[in-house]
Formats: sequence, C-alpha cells, structure tokens
Amino acid sequence: MVLSCSVFSQEITTQEKDTIQQNVNNLIRLAQKDIDNSNYFKAQNALETALVQATAIGYHKSIGLIHSKLGKIEYIIEEPDAAITHLTKAVATQRISDDKINLAESYKTFGNVYVAKKEYNTALDYYKSSKNLFEQEGLNDFVAEVELNKGLTYIALKDYNKAKLLFENTIALASRYNLKKIHSSAQINLGIVYAKLNNIEKAIEVTNNGVNEAINNDFENVLSHGYFVLSDLNQESNNYKLANDYLKKHIKLSDSLLSVKRQNMSPEKRLEHLIKSQTEYQEKQAADLEELQDSKNLSKLTAILSVALITILSLLTLSLYKNNRIRLKTNNMLHKKNGELILAKEKAELASKTKANFLSTVTHELRTPLYAVTGLSNMLLDENPKPEQVQHLKSLKFSGDYLLTFINDILQINKIEANKVEVEPEVFNLKKKVANVIAALNNSAIDNSIKLHFEYDKDLPENYNADQLKISQILINLIGNSIKFTKDGDIWVRVYKLNNIGKTYSIRFEIEDNGIGISKEKQEHMFESFSQGSIQINRKYGGTGLGLSIVKGLIDILKGKIYLKSELGKGSTFIFEIPLNYTEQVIEEEETKKNYFKNISEIELSTIKILVVEDNKINQMITKKILNKMNLNCDIVDNGEDAVEQVRNTNYDVVLMDIHMPGISGLEATKIIRGFKKDLTIFALTAVTLEDKMHEFEEAGFDDIISKPFKQEDFEKKLYQALIEEEVTTIK
Repeated sequence: MVLSCSVFSQEITTQEKDTIQQNVNNLIRLAQKDIDNSNYFKAQNALETALVQATAIGYHKSIGLIHSKLGKIEYIIEEPDAAITHLTKAVATQRISDDKINLAESYKTFGNVYVAKKEYNTALDYYKSSKNLFEQEGLNDFVAEVELNKGLTYIALKDYNKAKLLFENTIALASRYNLKKIHSSAQINLGIVYAKLNNIEKAIEVTNNGVNEAINNDFENVLSHGYFVLSDLNQESNNYKLANDYLKKHIKLSDSLLSVKRQNMSPEKRLEHLIKSQTEYQEKQAADLEELQDSKNLSKLTAILSVALITILSLLTLSLYKNNRIRLKTNNMLHKKNGELILAKEKAELASKTKANFLSTVTHELRTPLYAVTGLSNMLLDENPKPEQVQHLKSLKFSGDYLLTFINDILQINKIEANKVEVEPEVFNLKKKVANVIAALNNSAIDNSIKLHFEYDKDLPENYNADQLKISQILINLIGNSIKFTKDGDIWVRVYKLNNIGKTYSIRFEIEDNGIGISKEKQEHMFESFSQGSIQINRKYGGTGLGLSIVKGLIDILKGKIYLKSELGKGSTFIFEIPLNYTEQVIEEEETKKNYFKNISEIELSTIKILVVEDNKINQMITKKILNKMNLNCDIVDNGEDAVEQVRNTNYDVVLMDIHMPGISGLEATKIIRGFKKDLTIFALTAVTLEDKMHEFEEAGFDDIISKPFKQEDFEKKLYQALIEEEVTTIK
C-alpha cells in the first residue's frame, strides 16, 4: 500500500498536487466547522476523505493535522483508545514535519484523553510538553487553556493549592488575551477550589462571576457546569431553595446539551453513556450518604433526598411529555386518508410499542432512586429525628409515596392500552370485600369530616368467582375520589342486583357523594388520562387525573360499563355495572394469619442467614438497615458471579436477588443456583415491571418477587412467611 501511494504520488503533476492540497485544506476547514457545530461523524467522514488525498500526495503536515483532529473527535465521543491511535500517528508525523504548533495541540488533546482515562500523571506530562511548545512559538494565548486543563487535573488529584495557582494564572492569561470562555470556566473551577479550601463565601462570589460571564456570552457548556457548582455551593451554605433552583437549571441545560452529544454517538455508546451517568450519580449519592451517616447531618440528608425527588420529577415529566407526543402522533396517523390507512396502522402499532418500551424503561429507572427516597425517609423517621425535622421527613415520605403511586398508575394505563392486563378470577366474598375497602378508606374520610354509608342488596348472593383485585382497585379509586372532593358531607356506597341469567349476575355499584360536583362540559372528558375538573381543582385537591382513566380501562376489561351523574355544587354519583359469576364454593379462613406473629416469635432469628445480591450501594445500605431492624443479619455481594459462589460455600436461608447487575444478571445467577440448590428460598428484589417479566422470573426459579420500592410491612410479611414455612419444613 505504501509503495502504491508513492508511485501514485510520482505520477501526479505539481499542478495536480496543488489542487489536491487545496481540496484537502477545504475538507479540513469544513470538518472544523462541523466539529464546532457538534456534527462529529460528518466531520469524521470529511477528515477521512482528506486523509486519503493527503496520503496520496505525501503531504505530512496535513496528515498529522488530520490525525490530530480525528483524535480530538474520538476523545469528544468518548472513544479514548481510538483517540490514542490517531494522536500517536499525529505526533509521529508532526515531529517529522517539525509542525510544532499542531504538535503542541496534539499533546494537549493527549492530556485530555488521559484525564478521561484517569491516568492523571501521564496527562500532566503531556500538558507540560504542550505548554513548552506553545511558549517556544510565542503562543501564550494558547497556554491559557493548557493551564486550565492542568488545574482541572490537580482537582482530580485533590491538590487544591496547585489547582488554585493554575486557575489564577489562567484567569490572568485569559484577561490579557480576551479569552472569555476560558476566563469564565477558570472562575467557576476556582470556585470549586475555594470551597475545598473551606472558603465558601469566596467560592460563591467567583463562581457567580464565571456564571454571569457565561450567560452574557452564551457559553452553554460552561454555564451548565456553573449551575451545578452553584447548586453544590449553596447546599453547603444551607441555602437549599437556591441550591434546588440552580440544580433544575443545570438539569434543563445539560439535558439539552447531552441530547445533541448523544445524537453523534453510536447506539452502543449512547447506552453505555446513560448507564455510566446513572452509575456515577448513584455512587456520588452513596458517598454523600456515607459521609452524612458519620456526621449525623440530617438537614443535609433531607436536602439530598429532596434533590433526588426533583430529579425524579424531571425524568417523570420528560416521560409524560414523550408519551403524549407519541400518542398525538399515533392519533394523527389514524386520521389520514383511506389510501394511507394501512401504513398509518403499521406506524401506529410501532408508535404504541415504542411508547410501551419507553415507559417501561423510564419507570424502571425512576423506581431505583425512589427506593432510596422512600427507604431512607422511613429509616430517618424511625431514628428519633428532632421535632422540627419530623414534618420535613413526613413531607418527603409523602412525596415519595405519591410519586410511586403515580408511576404505578402510568404503568397500569400503559398495560391497559397495550391489552396486557388479564382477568385473574378467584373465589371471594363480595360483601366483605367492599366492606374492607370502605374500612381501609375510613380514616381518610374522617379527616375530611365525612361519614361513609354502605348498602348491600339483601337479594344479592355474596360469593363470586371473579377478579377481586381489579374490583377493589376500581372501588378504591372511586371512593377515594369522592373523599378527595367532599368536605363535611356523606358518601354512600351501594351494591345491588340488576338481573341474573343462571349463575351470572349483573351487579350495579353506586358511589354517591355530596361534594363539589362536576360541570356538564367537564363530564365528557372525565375518563380520559390526565383529565380533571380544572387547573384550579388540580392545584387545590392534587392528583393527576389518572385514576378515572384506570377505572374505565379496568371496567372495560371486566366487560362492564360506567356512568356519571353530577351537578356542580351538588355532588356526583359514579355508577358501574359488571357481570360476576356466582359460586357456592366455601371460602376458607386463613388460619396462618391469626398465628402469624406468634410463629415469628418462635423462630431463632440470630441463626438465620440471608444473602443480599445488589450492585447499588445505596440500596445495599437500605436493605441491610431494614433487615437489621427485623433482627436479621445479612451478607452482601454486588454481582451474580459472587452470589453463585457464596451460595455454593454457605448455607443461606434466603437470598434477596437484584435483577440488573454487571456481569451475569440475577435471572442467570438464579438459574445456576437452582442447578445445585433446589430448596433455597430466592426472592427477586427488583424494580422491573413484574407483569411483563413474570414468565422469566418463574423460569429462572424465583420463589417470589418483591417489587422496589416496597412498603416495609409487605417486605417483612413475605420474608417472615418464607422463614416460617422453612422452619415448618425443617421440623417435618
């Protein structure tokens, strides 16, 4: 190949060489514009074309420059090994052609790459070489960026005094040569150093200066970083509101910048980037929480959890926005002309699948930090907080529980729309079921000074074989809705027979209240998602309007109908009718429930061995705390391979297995364990959507599933039941 290129170059005339060189220069110039506009792959293609032409005429200076720019692109799109390959070729060629200026630029990029690889001392060596060459060429304005990068490296090495001197020198050089972006960035990073040196007041002052300069000049990357730093600094100063405001600004701006960057990454790299970002965020949270545990700084911990909730809300808002965008596109497609209906149908189905996958992914990602928020809130409330902190923690817990309910509602709507909800009949007593729902909601009714009335048709049988869980959910939503919109009033729950054909009874349920009522124009849209009476009602009473949409979907699945009668200011009546199959089968009382806690007290908990398999440090801490509170001890491993080895070498009573982990997954680990340990109790402790994955859990060999985040009492009940059953089996 080298021989053919040299022969080819000899055959090219001087004029042709000049033309090719001019074309190479144009391609390099265009590529640089694309790099500046974040069109990295377009720039890459242009540079690769230029490289072929430059190699053909043997023009070393251009070859070196092209490799240097290709290395810079690989560094930007986070391919450090590919960057090193190009930069090595660039440096070798630039030395031959004695191109000191571009060689200095290559050394600088080399330094950036090794910082990304966390090889800081190697990076400093390259920065030193870059600075020396720039100074030799009299390009002191170029030295400013090198000094800035060295300062960032010393921050990573935690040598804050050296970092301070470098940033101060950078600011001086940037001022002299009017390098506003470098000047802005140096001030923000100097703020970080001042904070590390315990001068928060000075830190906030210089960071604000840098942020204002970034705002005035539209330096978006610098500004995003500045907002993040100001959020941290204000949190250190106990100014939590301002900290949250800056964090929201950072999230909004960084999301915009990351979306552009991710568009120029391969799909594999995008996924890796997302996982890396989440892992780093969770590791930072874990480090902060460990520090706070040591210092018992409850106020700061509350602030961190509040920030976590804001992050979750931001992600949830994004998911809802994208969900609605997909729905609008689907509806638009379905209204196309007849000639395009088939294509529109296919696109609508694809859009529906995309929406389902998107919501499943987003809600899974939201459940993981919610586990931290709800778990830590419960733990802190149990650890005797100061009286003035109790209300804040209760508010935090309420917010976490509310978000979890909201996420579950979105998932259920998603499943209903995707026809993934199945009817699961079982024998139950309808009268007792309705009475239990009313009893469960009675405290909420008392809080609103409401009296609940229950009427059950004396001619209506009580035992049926039907899906009692869905009936309960419908009643909880409708009665809960009436409680929310009624004050100092009454609610009547009536159940009576319409007719029956053989053992199939058509049953009417009525939930009547004398609350605020609903206007005629609003009644038409009450069963649509995210619909409520008005914005004012939404603000005053809360909620998202998902409950009635779920109710309508569940009633449709049960082959029923729902009606609404309401008058503004006079109350509302929700009526639904469903067919139920009567059964004469006797319903046995569960004797185990009566002796539940008695059986627990007979177990020697100190001998119980539990293995927790979880890669997230925060989740490890929470699960361990919950188990310790139950007087149970546990071992912890953070991957599937170690879990298998631990179970081989130790006799555990229960394994709590996470699903998504590095290496082999919890599903694979459980399959392997089942190969040599059939009788071990293994729970899937997971944030995935259970209904969609149930068959996978069963095939893997899990005994049961605990969905994160969970209610502590539900977790305790399942775990204790497993231990009681194991004790009984051992005795037998």
